[in-house]
Amino acid sequence: MMGIILSKNSRPARWFQQSLFFAAWLLVASMPSSSIAYDILIGTGEAGSFSHFTGRAISRIINKQFDDLQCTVVPAASQVHNLTNLQGGSLDICLVDSRTLYDAVAGKGSFQFLDITYDSLRDVVAVYDIPISFVVNSREKVDSLDDLKGKRINAGAPGSPQHFMVKTVMKVKNWSEEDFSLIEELSPSHSQDTMAFCHGAIQAMVHIGVHPDPALQQLFRLCQARLLNIGQADIEILLRAHPAFIKTEIAADTYPSFPVGITTFGTKMKLIASDSLDEETVYNLLDALYRGRKYLKSAHPALGALAERSWEKPNAGLELHSGAVKFFSKQGP
Repeated sequence: MMGIILSKNSRPARWFQQSLFFAAWLLVASMPSSSIAYDILIGTGEAGSFSHFTGRAISRIINKQFDDLQCTVVPAASQVHNLTNLQGGSLDICLVDSRTLYDAVAGKGSFQFLDITYDSLRDVVAVYDIPISFVVNSREKVDSLDDLKGKRINAGAPGSPQHFMVKTVMKVKNWSEEDFSLIEELSPSHSQDTMAFCHGAIQAMVHIGVHPDPALQQLFRLCQARLLNIGQADIEILLRAHPAFIKTEIAADTYPSFPVGITTFGTKMKLIASDSLDEETVYNLLDALYRGRKYLKSAHPALGALAERSWEKPNAGLELHSGAVKFFSKQGP
């Protein structure tokens, strides 16, 4: 009995090939699509900084929630570097302090001599607060900013955030160097400032950073240090002095030796995006972060503030990214 031989051009063969193509097309078409299908680079502070730690936590959340998106952390030693790369398109998002961001947009501070406009930057969300705390010796009678006059203080190394903050406070309080018995310019590097504090060379110093801070806790335990509570009148003066400042609280029992809360001022660490990053991507990024906020808070208590920042207006002169507008508008008042 002769078998049936099908040529390449026979109808059954063509039908079989078309069926395979149609089945493959149906398989691809039925797969869930995503508006995010590429790598995202997030600029942070240098390795070991809290900014870098936060960037890694954000990246971990995004990579876990999206199969087709890879978020990569890009550390840098300078926020100026990150903002410039974001403006130039080398980064998609970055973490930047609100004071630095304000200076960049306004062309002040470190940015006054740069021939760059940061008009493509868009605000996304405030991730955490950065309190500015005055650390004083508990044996000294220092209960307000005014009580710092006549004391030995450390203003921080020239050009440092600590130095800027001390100079800002001196300006709004109309103080001069003659109002203090000593103004040191010691860097936190190699614990220069804390060593001077513990040995009594200075009576007050500035701490800038999130809480709790293990190094600060050690200073409380070994060197009779405490945090200065800033009065409401001084807070209001400082907030008017710089649009990027905020009033913030260091919660009670943040440190075992301080059962009551501390009121102070500070800045925010903001998540900033390029306006070239599409609306749906920014929306999905925010959705992922808010769904992962329990993880963020477990990573560090300071990151729990993200849940309280949904309707916060930008304070650095930036427009809110359209993806953030879309996300927050769906959250309700």
